[in-house]
Amino acid sequence: MSEIDKRNQLSSEPFTYQITKKGTVMISYEGKQIKIVKDKEAERLIARITEVEDEKTEVQLLLAKITGNFKRGNEKLGKNKKQ
Repeated sequence: MSEIDKRNQLSSEPFTYQITKKGTVMISYEGKQIKIVKDKEAERLIARITEVEDEKTEVQLLLAKITGNFKRGNEKLGKNKKQ
């Protein structure tokens, strides 16, 4: 197990990405879109993803790093979700 992914969260592949025709990258976490990467940053991300495309955990790590710390535990629950 990697020191970076101590809780083994990336093995379930929570991040997905889609590259559009315009060259932007849309990143989703568990099916919900969380970030859109454009321009030079998107070009660098696409290049890095193609380098490590065979290693799923490395791609997940790249996507996790680019999204930053978007989950802090203070997200509001939806109306239909029980606490």
